[in-house]
Amino acid sequence: MFPDKFDYVRASSVDEAIQLLSQNEDAKLLAGGHSLLPAMKLRLADAPLLIDIGRIAELKSITANGTLKIGALATHAEIAGNADVQKYCSALAAATGQVGDNQVRNFGTLGGNVAHADPASDPPTVLVACNATIHVKGSGGARAIKATDFFLDLYTTALEAGEIITAIEVPNHSGHKCAYAKLEHPASRYAVVGVAVCLEMSGSTCKSASVAIGGATNIAMRSSGAEQALAGTSLDDAALNAAAAAIQADLPDDALMDDITFPADYRKAMSGVYLKRAVKAAIG
Repeated sequence: MFPDKFDYVRASSVDEAIQLLSQNEDAKLLAGGHSLLPAMKLRLADAPLLIDIGRIAELKSITANGTLKIGALATHAEIAGNADVQKYCSALAAATGQVGDNQVRNFGTLGGNVAHADPASDPPTVLVACNATIHVKGSGGARAIKATDFFLDLYTTALEAGEIITAIEVPNHSGHKCAYAKLEHPASRYAVVGVAVCLEMSGSTCKSASVAIGGATNIAMRSSGAEQALAGTSLDDAALNAAAAAIQADLPDDALMDDITFPADYRKAMSGVYLKRAVKAAIG
């Protein structure tokens, strides 16, 4: 299918893109295009003007200086292969390395992925688990939004009209045991269930845990019950069983994804299974 007619303009800077957005209420930003263009072809999205931000150099950097700061236009492949990402947040490197296929990973961007807020995508789950911050900028200035507050509902975020994601900042988790495990859809590779864990260890004891789940729910969300079940334990089978039961109990029925192939009850059951797999992957 073909999208409806639209105009196209290329922005050379973040400020120019913001100005263009403020002047064109229904305009949409184009980065990698792997979410927007298919939606436009299916007539699920419409834009009289596309503002191409894909060549703005200031949005492409990946830096590590106390925290990991990833420009919104960094591609999934660049993030997955970056040594600083692998050191500071190995779960994010793993998650971006599982997005789609090679073509998607080499053109799709983290900022576009986060802005699209697909519940079956991989990176948002890790960003929520790792207490990431989403940096945005609009005509009213810049602001920082915690990942736990950024994803509001199905394909809905805390971004306001005219705002652009400029960077994603992740705390240094190099001293933690982190992992991401997912049950992927066999055709699309989207997450039917995805679980990310970040474990603070003291010897063989888990001092604290951060757990997030995506795919099964309409947004990536933390599981406080699973976190409490893991903290203070040696991550033995009893602790993992308790955490698996807790993550299932934390999933609100009205937020569970449901379809004929992967019903809500199945996704809920698999959330416990993939929590265990994520923990075991994290601790080796």
